[in-house]
Amino acid sequence: MTAPSSLFDFDDADALIAADVDGVLRSAALGGAQIRAVASAVDEQALARLDGLHPRSVVLVGGDARAARAAELVVATCSSRSAVPLVQAATTPPWVGPLDVVVVSGNDAGDPQLVASVDAALRRSAEVVVDAPQEGPIRAVAAGRALVLAPRVTVPPRYALAHHVAVFCAVLSAMEAVRVANFLPTLADLADAADAEAGGNHPSNEVFHNPAKALAIRMLSRRVIFAGDSAATVVLARHASDSLLQGAGVIASAAALSDVLVARDRLLEHTAAGGEGFDPFFHDEELDGPAPADPARVFLLSVEDDRVAARRRAAALPDMELVSVVGDFESLAVPPVLEQLTVLIVRFEMTAAYLRLAGGR
Repeated sequence: MTAPSSLFDFDDADALIAADVDGVLRSAALGGAQIRAVASAVDEQALARLDGLHPRSVVLVGGDARAARAAELVVATCSSRSAVPLVQAATTPPWVGPLDVVVVSGNDAGDPQLVASVDAALRRSAEVVVDAPQEGPIRAVAAGRALVLAPRVTVPPRYALAHHVAVFCAVLSAMEAVRVANFLPTLADLADAADAEAGGNHPSNEVFHNPAKALAIRMLSRRVIFAGDSAATVVLARHASDSLLQGAGVIASAAALSDVLVARDRLLEHTAAGGEGFDPFFHDEELDGPAPADPARVFLLSVEDDRVAARRRAAALPDMELVSVVGDFESLAVPPVLEQLTVLIVRFEMTAAYLRLAGGR
């Protein structure tokens, strides 16, 4: 992969579409379609057995990076409002029993750990929901015993976060005793928000009206740090970092805002190193040493309720940009937190796609 070019024209829609030989923009824009597929399965009574259930706990098992991120995101968003404990785990815990609901999610039907988690939960008589492709060992172990919400829209695993979030939301909303249905957005609203974001990031939209293109330009040839101001946005920051790495080969750090603020003095040192006294025209690396790097740019992720406080806390950073959905819903009430986070999931995945195309790959 070549380095991203600052001369790349993001407003040349024809060139963008021609360069997208692998369909990364299309895959990144399918978050809404994945959510609608989950909604269709729910309408077909895929979770009918959960109706009226009063679980002791709901365990969200993430079998790979994207499923684990989705579980962390939902737990961070909903645990404080849930009437039952919400637990995120890498495998089915040994204490699970007949009173628990276990959701096992992953993207590899042959993953032995995923298969073992499904089998363990079923053997302990828990109510099990399987969110994984229905093929191979997963299909064999779950057949006739578990509820199935398999993905119906095929995308590369790095774009599956929206699907897993939708599955977890569907399971929690299906059980009235959990008492989060009024807090969570409906799957239809979640899909509409994801589709609206993808539409706004279409290649034909100019940079000024395209949030993903605008972010990509701000990240070109820069060291990038994603910072979250809450447990949920820290998870989103890690997803954004993963998306840039896997989608565009761009290395970006992810951290909590408090940790970035601790490193403020180091960031200021790097800023000063590239400031006055440096002229790239007269700089000779053999005589003057390596050219100073541009300061790291911090992208602060926040939801609407925390936005003002987050901006105030991060004002001391040398190069900071706040990323939220403020202004995207001006004519409506502020949407639920999970809906705002879903919009940002789509935005960062499409940003990574644009950076990949800018890199000539």
